[in-house]
Amino acid sequence: MLPARDGSRQADLESARKLARVLDDLIRIPGTNVRIGLDGIVGLIPVGGDLVTTALSLLILGRAARLGVPSAVLGRMAGNVALDAVVGAVPVLGDLFDFGFRANSRNARLLERYTESPEGTTRASKGAVVGALAVGVLALLASIAGVVFTMRWLAERL
Repeated sequence: MLPARDGSRQADLESARKLARVLDDLIRIPGTNVRIGLDGIVGLIPVGGDLVTTALSLLILGRAARLGVPSAVLGRMAGNVALDAVVGAVPVLGDLFDFGFRANSRNARLLERYTESPEGTTRASKGAVVGALAVGVLALLASIAGVVFTMRWLAERL
């Protein structure tokens, strides 16, 4: 845990927690246990809504950077924001994704885990970043293979 005497570090951590709550869990839908935040609500506004919520999500990364969080953990947090932004930009599907993925809450938990166990969180984050990069490379290779296959198929038909 962060030293109690370091008020600015505690303030940054608390600020990240509060922002994550506002963005992901601000309002409980009456009659349910489902909570939504500004990320899901503002994200319903085409284009501009997703830009605004992504910018707000980056504030949590800024807090983490100010706390000295290593690049592996920051990379994992940035990946959460990027995934939320990219998928969130897809009409309807992205809005549903925003309500379930909760990138900001994930990032606040990562930040909290880092303050409690820096080495373990850094190691786990390195693995997550490497895994995400591997999946991305495989997706890129599959896309290239699909294009090549399609081009050959079309060439045979013409």
